[in-house]
Amino acid sequence: MKVLVLCTGNSCRSQMAHGFLKSFDNSLIVESAGTEASGKLNQKAVKAMAEIGIDISQHTSDSVTKFLNDEWDFVVTVCGGANEVCPAFTGKVKTRLHIGFDDPSFATGTDEFIWSEYIRVRDEIKDTFQKLYIEQIIPQL
Repeated sequence: MKVLVLCTGNSCRSQMAHGFLKSFDNSLIVESAGTEASGKLNQKAVKAMAEIGIDISQHTSDSVTKFLNDEWDFVVTVCGGANEVCPAFTGKVKTRLHIGFDDPSFATGTDEFIWSEYIRVRDEIKDTFQKLYIEQIIPQL
């Protein structure tokens, strides 16, 4: 089972989703990419995931072009920008989904509030991708 998670920068939300999917089932082939990949990970996202025991620090921020010719069981966009400009895949995609999440890197305010936004979005991603895994991925394994 192959899953590609897309967002714009591939530094935060898609990286978290990638980490959760692998934590649910290490046998899944999971990649994440960006329509405008930043080339680096958001360190607050790395810290938020580490806080619950998931290490994404070795992930890379890659351009979606790296994966366009591959076949995917699922391609999931996690932000509106990636959904709007999601490229056509020359490889085969069985299921394409959009599941949007707020971008915590845009949060403003106190350090405590900004951190709470990372935790809120992380937990939303976990719950949503766990549901996707249970309801749509497991039945196809």
